[in-house]
Amino acid sequence: MMNYLKNWNVMRLLRLALGIFAIVQGIQTAQWFLVAMGGIFSIIPLLNIGCSGVSGCTVPISKSSKKVKDIDYEEVR
Repeated sequence: MMNYLKNWNVMRLLRLALGIFAIVQGIQTAQWFLVAMGGIFSIIPLLNIGCSGVSGCTVPISKSSKKVKDIDYEEVR
């Protein structure tokens, strides 16, 4: 569950917000096609589905392996 909550980025939150906004606007104006499209656009970020299926175009999980490599400098004259 923590891994699921950790992988959220700004674009994923924006897609969810736009989907919820489309659902609300569709309900207020009684346009059920807009409600359906808003539902689809809300499910996409919730399930983290991208362009070509499950995890097809997702943002990779950032790895925090901070190995510092010593750099040797040579003086050029």
